[in-house]
Amino acid sequence: MPSSMPCVRPKFDRKWAEMPQNRTAIVAGAGVAGLTTAIALRRSGFDVTVYERAEGMRSGGFGLSVMSNAVAALDSLGIDLDLEQRGRALERYYVKDSRGKLIREFPFPEIIARLGVPSVCIGRGDLLATLRDQEPDLPVVFGAAAERFEVSGDRVRLYLAEGREVEADVLIGADGFHSAIRRQLNGPEEGWRESGYIVWLGITDYAHPRFEPGSVVHFWGDGKRFGLVDIGHGRLYWWATENMPLARAQEWSGGRADLLDRYRGWAEEVVEAIRITPEDSLTSVITRDRPFIDRWGSGPVTLVGDAAHPMLTSLGQGAAMAIEDAAILAEQIGGADDISSALRAYEDGRRDRTRAVVEATRAISDFEQSQGPVRRRFRDAYFRLMPHRALVARLEPALTFPGHMTPGRTVRGGTSDTPSAIVEG
Repeated sequence: MPSSMPCVRPKFDRKWAEMPQNRTAIVAGAGVAGLTTAIALRRSGFDVTVYERAEGMRSGGFGLSVMSNAVAALDSLGIDLDLEQRGRALERYYVKDSRGKLIREFPFPEIIARLGVPSVCIGRGDLLATLRDQEPDLPVVFGAAAERFEVSGDRVRLYLAEGREVEADVLIGADGFHSAIRRQLNGPEEGWRESGYIVWLGITDYAHPRFEPGSVVHFWGDGKRFGLVDIGHGRLYWWATENMPLARAQEWSGGRADLLDRYRGWAEEVVEAIRITPEDSLTSVITRDRPFIDRWGSGPVTLVGDAAHPMLTSLGQGAAMAIEDAAILAEQIGGADDISSALRAYEDGRRDRTRAVVEATRAISDFEQSQGPVRRRFRDAYFRLMPHRALVARLEPALTFPGHMTPGRTVRGGTSDTPSAIVEG
């Protein structure tokens, strides 16, 4: 499937000539959510400055999926990912058991072809670099952690670390899982929900006769999984999981030798990926999400991405939901006379879809991590025997960018056609 596949561009009705001039926006956070939102706001007529707590752009040693819905959202903003240079279009998607026996080929290519929009696997650093290249003069201030905000009339002031203050017409909290903006809007939260497993990540140059270019391959074992993802140009992103109590996961300090021991006897391509990955390219993370919240904003303040709806990684939709947020936010706020009303419309248009994706991701994550012979066999049989049409119906809504969403309106992939959990009943 060629990476030059044309994108379907949602027809936003932006009245560019009527946009108020000299409006200003602050974006807290320079990750995928923050940069995409900053670009979207800039192209909607705002003067934008991004403030990032880190001292420099954090590329991160891992990859991610920019699924078709996100690529369509980016295209609606005039953002070209430059697939030939940066990543790899997804061409095939397999789920296998730990020994490499096929459980199911998932119909992502069929869905992608019907939508006419590619899905892309890419290194996080490459995606961030691509976004920066779109607006090279976008002001990004590093070492500037958001601490709190204050609304006065129709303006908002953001207080940064070390006593700095900035003011604008709108504040977007894109400051991630531990968002200070979210915390002020909603008060102290009870905490987060652990996934119940540890995740190891690696990126390496890679070629193996049993791994086809353009592939995503998941291997499922007993309370363990392993994923191989082609991110282009001979590079592989891989991830591995194992059910593990939080205390043990936090204390893990092993390396490549430990992982080779844990995945001994798995498929050759899995063992080879671990074996050739440089020790300093390995990392471990504790994955988690939060209970979904309905309140994302107040006045000229709102949230996007993980600050609004942090989710687990099993559906590969975290970055995609953040990118969709940016596109819908720009659609609502571009040309709006009342910024606060536009932000509430954005939140109302996003809430049902993102809630469904958060819940679906949690459900499929728990199911895929099945441990014990009975649960494991049921999991494998469930996906092996699911009718093709049913599996397509479960997967396609998440891959479909809903474009403009109005609360209560039936939109493909939107309010009433959101992705339900793949595992039901």
